[in-house]
Amino acid sequence: MGILLDRPRSVGEIAARLPVSRPAVSQHLKVLERSGLVTHRAEGTRRIYSTAPSGLDELRRAIEQMWDDTLARFAAAAEEEKP
Repeated sequence: MGILLDRPRSVGEIAARLPVSRPAVSQHLKVLERSGLVTHRAEGTRRIYSTAPSGLDELRRAIEQMWDDTLARFAAAAEEEKP
């Protein structure tokens, strides 16, 4: 997905930058799209993919919550270990 952070790209452009086939890139993009992390628009016969800010925001919030929970559990465990 980092390839899409600077600008929208076609499947061919993305595949040219990766060591995988165009069909593999298309399959990965479909998964990312179903997850709400990317969107696409049609330009003739090409699909142009870009990041989906709302999906990325949701992912960021989920990771931050997971990190906060982990740190809270770590702090609680550290408090229990004190002599």
